[in-house]
Amino acid sequence: MSDIAAVQAASDLFRPARLGPYELANRIVMAPLTRSRAGEDGVPTPIMADYYAQRASAGLIVAEGTNISPQGRGYAFTPGLFDDAQVEGWRPVTEAVHARGGRIFPQLWHVGRISHPSLQPGGVLPVAPSAIRPDATAYTATGFQPCVTPRALDAAEIPGIVEQYRVAARHALAAGFDGVEIHAANGYLIEQFLRDSTNTRTDAYGGSVENRARLLLEVAEAVAGVCGGERVGVRLSPVSQVNSSPLDSDPAGIYLYAVEQLNAFGLGYIHVIEGATQGPREVPGGFDLQILRRAFKALYMANNGYDLELALEARRLGRADLIAFGRLYIANPDLVERLRTGAPLNTPARETFFGGGAAGYTDYPPLGPATPAAA
Repeated sequence: MSDIAAVQAASDLFRPARLGPYELANRIVMAPLTRSRAGEDGVPTPIMADYYAQRASAGLIVAEGTNISPQGRGYAFTPGLFDDAQVEGWRPVTEAVHARGGRIFPQLWHVGRISHPSLQPGGVLPVAPSAIRPDATAYTATGFQPCVTPRALDAAEIPGIVEQYRVAARHALAAGFDGVEIHAANGYLIEQFLRDSTNTRTDAYGGSVENRARLLLEVAEAVAGVCGGERVGVRLSPVSQVNSSPLDSDPAGIYLYAVEQLNAFGLGYIHVIEGATQGPREVPGGFDLQILRRAFKALYMANNGYDLELALEARRLGRADLIAFGRLYIANPDLVERLRTGAPLNTPARETFFGGGAAGYTDYPPLGPATPAAA
C-alpha cells in the first residue's frame, strides 16, 4: 500500500459527518459553480437535474449562485429563486439529488456592481454600496461585457434587499433544498459592503467595521429566521481580489469581527476561500485564516485548490471540517469515488464552462469497472 493510500484509509474524509440536522455521507462538498444552463427567465432546465444528480455522492452539494432578485443578476442564464416558476423548476433538481441520497443547498446571490445594464430590468444601472466602477466583466447573452459604474444604493433600499434574501430562503425550502448558503464572497454585493476598498459610505452601512458588516449580519439573521441557523452557511473570501475587489485595509479585523458576530445566529458553517479565488493559496499580510476557524462555533469548510493530498492533510491536522472542491467537479461527477480509490481524473473542456447543453456538462464519463486505480 502506498503512503497516500495508507493516509486515505486512516482519514475520516470519506466517512459521515454531521451538519446541523443532517448526517452527510462524507466530508467532501461540491462547491458552487456557475454553468449558465438555466433559462433566460432564471428557471432551471431539466438537464440541471441530471447534472446535480450525477454529483449526489458528495456529502453536500452547494448549487450554483442563485439570484435573489432580477436586480441581483450579473450573468446570463443563471437560475433564480425569486418567483414561483423558478421554485417549480428547482423541484426536479432537489428531488433527483435526494433520490440518490444527497443533500443540496442553493447559494443565495446578489452580484451588486458585477453586472451590466443589459442584465438589469429596464436596462438600469447595477447597484452597489458606492458608485465605484469595477475593472471586471459580466457574462451577458452576447458574451462577456465590461462592467459599468454602478448606482450607490440609498439606505432606504437596503431593507428591501434583506427581504429579498428572506424570500429567496423561503422559496429554497419550498423547492426542496435542505438549507441555503449566503454568498458573501468573490467581490459580490455583501463583500462590496464588507470592504472599505469598495464601500465609501458614511451612513449606517459604511465607515466602521460594525457598519460595513451590518448588511451581512442582517441577511444572516433573516435567512436563519426562515431556515433555522443550522441549515445556513456563509461563504467568505477574506483575501481574494477577484471581480476587482481590492483587499480591505484590515482584512483580519473585518472578517474576524464578522465571523464572531455570525455566531449569534447558530449557523451550520462558514465556507472560506483560502487565498485568491481560483488562484494562489498564499495569504498576504500574515493573516492566519485559522483564527476564523477558531472564532466560529460551528463547521469550517475550506476551499481553493484542494486536491486529495491537501484535503487529507487538512483533516489530519484538524484545519477544516469539510473540504469543498469546485473545478474538479466539472469533469468528474463521481469525484468522491475517484478520490477514494485514487482513480485518474477527467479533464474539463473550458469552452463549455458557461452556457450550452449537455456537452461539457452531463457527458463526462463516470468510472467503469475497467478504470485503473492507483496502487
